[in-house]
Amino acid sequence: MFEKLKKKGFQVLALHHAEAILKHDMADAVTELERVLLDIQIPVEELIRGGGGEGELTQRMRHTLADDCGWKKHNFEIKKIVDGEEKESVSHEVDHVKRFPTGTFALEIEWNNKDPFFDRDLENFKRLHADGVISIGAIITRGSTLQESLRDVVTRFARKNGVHRAAALSKHYSPTARQLQIIERMAKAKGSFEEGWAHAFVSDKFGEATTHWRKLEDRVRRGVGNPCPLLLVGIPKQVIVV
Repeated sequence: MFEKLKKKGFQVLALHHAEAILKHDMADAVTELERVLLDIQIPVEELIRGGGGEGELTQRMRHTLADDCGWKKHNFEIKKIVDGEEKESVSHEVDHVKRFPTGTFALEIEWNNKDPFFDRDLENFKRLHADGVISIGAIITRGSTLQESLRDVVTRFARKNGVHRAAALSKHYSPTARQLQIIERMAKAKGSFEEGWAHAFVSDKFGEATTHWRKLEDRVRRGVGNPCPLLLVGIPKQVIVV
């Protein structure tokens, strides 16, 4: 399952019988997700221009999933009724949901959020699964190879495009005064502006406290989201177009 993705460097982890569910009950979901993920490309200029938050890649993926494949945003509302009287109502919004004949698939893309969003997503999936609302939950995030290669990617971009001083950054993005101070400090520490900028930029925009594979794997290994069947996908460095 997902062999094409794995050959391209994607990390794929299926937990709590998710693989059996996908193989036997949701083969169409596997086909659709694989098709969308195999088309991913991130120009390095876009990576730098977008910085943090929901980048252009996430927007493209959301558009393809929602408009082309029918994975729409949905707000689940769970009500507790006692003797005909509503006692409690809780809602859970999921960015991409698709109902298949054999079950419902919920999916979140966490390209570059604060890492506690993983807790939110996994706990949402756990509650929705316990209530019989979804069959499987999935999270797509930055993979280990992508996370670990970012400083090298940005350094090579700087050297290739002549980003040798702070004034050259304005062609690509607009750092704040605080960020410029950090960049200049790191440039002195690293011995070159390119390496200093890369270190400061990645630490600021894609740091350890953001959503990436290791943070997600740590949580599921601790049991967060258990026993909901889970599919986790890490986007590899191979998708970056230099």
